Amino acid sequence: MNTNLSTFKSHIRGDLSGGLLAAIIGLPMGLAFGVQSGLGAQAGIYTAIILGLIAGFVGGTRTLISDPTGPMTVVAATVVSMGLSTAGDMQTALPLIIGTFVLAGIFEFIFGVLDFGKYVKIMPYPVVSSFMAGIGLIIISMQLFPLLGYTSPKGFLKIFSELGTPISAINNQALGLGALTLLIIYIAPKFTTKIPSILVALIVSTIVSIIFNMQVPIIGNIPRSLPHLYISELSQLRLSDLKAIIGPAIMLGGLGVIDSLLTSVVADNLTKTNHDSKKTVIGQGLGNIVVALFGGIPGAGATMGTVTNIKGGGSTKASGIAKAVFLFIIIVGLADYIEMIPMSVLAGILINIGISIIDFKGIRMLLKVPKQDVAVWVIVLLFTLFDNLLNAVAVGFTLASILFIGRMTKGMKESQSKIRLHDLVDQEEIPSELAKSIYVQNIDGPIFFGFANQYREFCSKLNNMMMVIIRMENVPFLDQSGLLTLENVIEDWHNRGIQVYITGANQDVKELLTRVNIVPTLISEQNCFDTFRECIGNIKQRVKGKKKLDQFEHALLDAQVLKNRSEELSLV
Repeated sequence: MNTNLSTFKSHIRGDLSGGLLAAIIGLPMGLAFGVQSGLGAQAGIYTAIILGLIAGFVGGTRTLISDPTGPMTVVAATVVSMGLSTAGDMQTALPLIIGTFVLAGIFEFIFGVLDFGKYVKIMPYPVVSSFMAGIGLIIISMQLFPLLGYTSPKGFLKIFSELGTPISAINNQALGLGALTLLIIYIAPKFTTKIPSILVALIVSTIVSIIFNMQVPIIGNIPRSLPHLYISELSQLRLSDLKAIIGPAIMLGGLGVIDSLLTSVVADNLTKTNHDSKKTVIGQGLGNIVVALFGGIPGAGATMGTVTNIKGGGSTKASGIAKAVFLFIIIVGLADYIEMIPMSVLAGILINIGISIIDFKGIRMLLKVPKQDVAVWVIVLLFTLFDNLLNAVAVGFTLASILFIGRMTKGMKESQSKIRLHDLVDQEEIPSELAKSIYVQNIDGPIFFGFANQYREFCSKLNNMMMVIIRMENVPFLDQSGLLTLENVIEDWHNRGIQVYITGANQDVKELLTRVNIVPTLISEQNCFDTFRECIGNIKQRVKGKKKLDQFEHALLDAQVLKNRSEELSLV
């Protein structure tokens, strides 16, 4: 009883601590994304509070923090811009905007009920990497005008075509505050990590602007009353409006699924838990419906807030609810000061967020991975920047699938032509003395994006092994997702003291493993063999060089490694 009470108190303390830190992180991000959407700072705060509460109660990821996010805000800003261009003014455009956001929440809820989220796990890595790079570039570009002291136009191309205007008359005070904000964000962690650097930058830069009475655009009025319920505005929608809003709504709903579940995967990796994708998406859908009805912008699981929550001690769904409550208290108590935050300070914060979203690791690998992956990456980036995010993901996934089918067909033909009947029948058995401690993994097919998640989960469950031999005779190729998965799996095995060997890899696979430094950084060249028989012979020689086989077997018995784990993992 006392143990349960102690555990409960520990969880509560951790959830309150994590929730408070997530609220502090969520404040500047909510304000910044609200402004970027075109609906005002309060729209982002409404989302952070309402979505945080509802997704916290209903969702299926225990430590997930829900906030406005970069991808969702980029699309939301496009919806607001389209509504204004169609209607002419915000008051007339509100029914279209609110209707789109509500319908997006409904679609997201339906996607959750149908459990579409399970397909996010097989999303090819080049698609995700390029998608995030495009979003990061869009966020950065949209802050160039505010950084110079002006209001940004909508559209990636329009921003750069009109950039000459603010450059010719830069507000130096605004630019200075933005630069100071970025400087503090990068320097503050060198002195302390207890206070989020984004919060330090927000406070210090705002104080500087007040003390020196700088003439820069600021957030301005933030409503103190409860948000308005936009039911009457929805009643103004006509059936003909459905044609205009259904496309953006599907885009937002689908993007909300992807955005939230990618963050859930990050949370799983940090907490060693498994999220319920169905409940997570349903919670996000319900939350976004209510958020839209109160004039907020669509949100999703936020990686920065989620990681902060976990690092702060959050471990249950109560942490997400606590974050929403703390944020509400902060807003009510500090509204007068929040109104004085300069727009260029928020621009600096968003530029930092945009940079952090870009997958630099994936970009660095582009010169080393197959050309097909590079082609997918470039095409997805172009669609993200110049078309829309949902089309970018759809086109990328379709293209990756088509290219995979071609590579699969070619690879399997080459593999079949190299296999001799003797190799399939006359395979040497593992000596019984070693079999208890060695897992032999036969992979029959490519290690690619559709197999990566399953392979990672399978390998994480291997226990009581001293050695793993990966037989790659029938692996025609690896794509970028497969390479990263193999890298993560081998690193995990190394951390658990497991030696890893590779046998039978073809020349293309060998060269690829070497180019990305899996060999020799993670697997020594001495542990790579052309045949399975050579590998077994080498292991036997190493054992004999240290102790006799019977002594080796006795040590294994002492360690209770009693079960032969030599199995076959086939992918046809």
